[in-house]
Amino acid sequence: MEKRMDTDKRVNYKTSSHDLVTEVDQECEKIIRETLQASYPDHQVLGEEGVEAGSEASRAALEAAREAEYLWIIDPIDGTTNFVHRFPFFCVSIGIAHQGEIIAGVIFDPVQNELFVAEKGKGATLNGERIRVSQEKTLETSLLATGFPAGIREARQVNINGILELGTKCRNIRTAGSAALHLAYVASGRLTGFWEIDLNAWDLAAGALLVKEAGGRVTDTTGQPYHIGVRNILATNGLIHDSVQRTLKDVKATGFES
Repeated sequence: MEKRMDTDKRVNYKTSSHDLVTEVDQECEKIIRETLQASYPDHQVLGEEGVEAGSEASRAALEAAREAEYLWIIDPIDGTTNFVHRFPFFCVSIGIAHQGEIIAGVIFDPVQNELFVAEKGKGATLNGERIRVSQEKTLETSLLATGFPAGIREARQVNINGILELGTKCRNIRTAGSAALHLAYVASGRLTGFWEIDLNAWDLAAGALLVKEAGGRVTDTTGQPYHIGVRNILATNGLIHDSVQRTLKDVKATGFES
């Protein structure tokens, strides 16, 4: 993947010119899918590139698969737009759910050669070293991150409302373009919190477990517990969680029904 970043790629559009897929996404997913199915033939695999574009198709695909005893949830390249533009912030994200609950997850950043791993009840690591969330106690001392939905312009405006309000209260906000890596950065203490709306299970599964196992808190943007069907995510070190959630609620930036 890293080698292909600097080569010409065949780029196709999914729902819009903001929602991209390359042949590298498809090739990576094929390799991951075949490897998993060879090792775990009784498990189901849900991958981004195997699902039709659009939020309704994503919901339907997850609903059809979520009753599986074991379900692998994969995003072969989270941050495809970055990958296309040679902006070095993208990753592979793989989570596994047992009876609908995420029990393990990995996120690999090939540019930095960083492997984030979490297993339910066993903590989270970065390249084998234990990681923990940050200890900032206030929004004023917090570094947050967010992102913009790939396919829906109206949802972007909703998120801007949150950025404008939180931007006056926190230290700063980053929008680097990979939800999975943002979550990994919350887990490792590099970010204090992350929120985004209109995401999919493959964007969030591994990263949500990483944050929880690193001592953080993960909910939807209304404060309800995280599950694999959540599309609007809020993940923090726990200490600022309620403050961020209240702010998003006050400016009606907790979600968008696409």
